[in-house]
Amino acid sequence: MRVFNVGDTGRKIGEGQPTFIIAEIGINHQGDVAIARRLMESAKECGVDAVKFQKRKVTRILTREGLDMPYENPNSFGKTYGEHKHALELSDGDYRNLMEYSSELDVIFCASGWDEESVDFIDELGVPFFKMASADLTNFPLLEHAARKGKPMLLSTGMADLSTVRRAYEHTVRFNGQVALLQCTSTYPCDFAEVHLNVLKTYAREFPDAVLGYSGHEAGIAMPPVAVALGAKIIERHFTLDRTWKGGDHAASLEPTGLRKMVRDIRHVEEAMGDGEKRIQESEIPVFRKLAKSIVSSVDIAKGQKITRDMLTTKGPGNGISPMEMERVVGTKAAKDILGDTVLTEEDIQWRE
Repeated sequence: MRVFNVGDTGRKIGEGQPTFIIAEIGINHQGDVAIARRLMESAKECGVDAVKFQKRKVTRILTREGLDMPYENPNSFGKTYGEHKHALELSDGDYRNLMEYSSELDVIFCASGWDEESVDFIDELGVPFFKMASADLTNFPLLEHAARKGKPMLLSTGMADLSTVRRAYEHTVRFNGQVALLQCTSTYPCDFAEVHLNVLKTYAREFPDAVLGYSGHEAGIAMPPVAVALGAKIIERHFTLDRTWKGGDHAASLEPTGLRKMVRDIRHVEEAMGDGEKRIQESEIPVFRKLAKSIVSSVDIAKGQKITRDMLTTKGPGNGISPMEMERVVGTKAAKDILGDTVLTEEDIQWRE
């Protein structure tokens, strides 16, 4: 797994680095820059590394037919799909404002660009990497356009099979070797049976040079810490101030309490994973002495007497000869008189040459 720099922020993403946690604000700002700022403030308080938005030119990503398609439902912000999408877009000036505000908050600002013009804009804005939505995993011209700019590429892989992911990955690395693959299921919210965290193992095997991550849309906070335990170095979760708000993404989002707990649990998992070396912990030593067993005399044994198995038993505390050494002790002689019910030590035994 590779490691790449997060622009000039001093942060790195990848092997040996803390999990990079992204609060996906997306379009949960309801088209209101004031709400966007509140979301950024809350996400920062929850301990995330970055806040992410979605930048698109609505007329660039939809045909006239798509723009005029009727779109009247409880989550709609307009009578047509075009009106709905326009209502949820922030202006270029809003983005510049939010980028500046992210510096004040000391949280990394990023966005997914859904068309070439939007990628150009967020590049000029100064985002440290490009996040590409699952919807654009098959949009090879857009992947190439973003990749050629030389910044790290984070590819969400929802709505795709392994063959599609492989093609998208191989196409992107032709132009840019700094690629992360995020396991994702693009259902809002996603059933647990469709999360498939073990795909991270598949990605680790199939794409050893990629940084791995998880972009989740399921309910609750349990899955991201598990993804981290399976090797994810990037976690992205949708974030809202109120899951009951109007809009399609709120139901699949975390509120501040959930996001804060998720970040906490991820950091606990990172700490708990350790370095893979099995050893006695310093904190266990007094517990071992109290609870573990030692070889103990079950009868009085005279100095020079040969020690037989029926003279011995095992009892606590564990500060004497370990029961693991029972075969070595049997057949030796007592180095001194040993009273019954005594924990045996090395000095009690005449060890054989």
